[in-house]
Order: sequence, then C-alpha cells, then structure tokens
Amino acid sequence: PDAHGKHHVTQNSFGTLGLPAPLLASLTASGITSPFPIQSSTLPDSLAGRDVLGRGRTGSGKTLAFSLPLAARLGADGRRARPGHPRGLVLAPTRELATQIAAVVEPLAAAYGLSATTIFGGVNQNRQVTALKAGADIVVACPGRLEDLMKQGFVTLDAVEVTVLDEADHMADLGFLPGVTRIMAATPTTGQRLLFSATLDNG
Repeated sequence: PDAHGKHHVTQNSFGTLGLPAPLLASLTASGITSPFPIQSSTLPDSLAGRDVLGRGRTGSGKTLAFSLPLAARLGADGRRARPGHPRGLVLAPTRELATQIAAVVEPLAAAYGLSATTIFGGVNQNRQVTALKAGADIVVACPGRLEDLMKQGFVTLDAVEVTVLDEADHMADLGFLPGVTRIMAATPTTGQRLLFSATLDNG
C-alpha cells in the first residue's frame, strides 16, 4: 500500500488472493496476470490449507487452481521429500492429463527448488522409479501404476501433505474409485485434500 493505504493491485489479481511472491513471479514470467473465476473462488481457502471441492470443466483454469496452493504449501518450509516419500500427490485419470498437469506444476515447483514427476502405465517404469528414488517432491499419477509402485515398495504415501483428485468424475467413470480410495487411505488423514471435477452432483 502507498502512504494513503490504497492498494495498487486490482481486485482481480493473484496478489490480492494471497499468493506468495515466488509464485507471482513464476506466473508473471509465463504471462499469466489475472485469475480465472475458479482460481479466485478457491485460492483463499486452498492457500489457507483447507479442503476444497471445486467444480470446473477442462479449460476453466482448475489445473492452476490446485497447482498454486500445492506449490505454495510445500515450498513454504524449505523442506525436500525423502527418497520414495513424496509430499504432494495429484491423481489424474489418464496419462495425457497427468502430462498436462505436470507441465503446469513443474515451473511452480521449481520456483521453490522442488521437483515433480509423472507416474503412469503403458511405459517402462524405470524412469519413474529413478525419479522417486531421487526424492520427487510432487507426484502426478494415474492410480493403476501408482498402486503398482506402492506394492513394489518404490513409493510410500506417509509423507503426503496435499492430495489432489483431478477429474474425479472421469476417474469414477473409468472404474478407478476403489484404487483411488486405497491410495487416499495410504496418505495421512491430517493432509489437505483438493478435489476438482466437472460435476459434483453424485457420489
């Protein structure tokens, strides 16, 4: 604020939503200056660590809506993940979506020196195992391969502080809910949970 206490930021800016400086700088560098409605409506709660249910179709800006609080929460304390014990988890129904989410998450994580990796089936698991052993802070995963790697002992979810379910309705349609439920049960109950979905009308 200036001497008169007036804020030089407009109401529809990320700064007024309480976004930390490293993330504001990252967004500015990407040419992103004003938040979408789903970001404006969820960020005050998600940045405060509350559980959030958000409804938004693809293209509504929901990836940024959950990636920003994910990076802010994990980056705030300067800690890094232990090998095989990620601190942030995003579950997505398809390899394509996981790849898209990772592209949004990675520069935000990098603003704090954090690393992100993708985990999905249909490819050799070696790269994924190597990234986990290197101490990936944030894992963007499809449920099937994640459960495989959990069973093999390459990843443990006991340190996850923030869990995001993206396109939860699509995951349910594809029959992933039992796996998602098992994965969620493996994360600490004290963690923050963010669920984003195109519909929020049914179970």
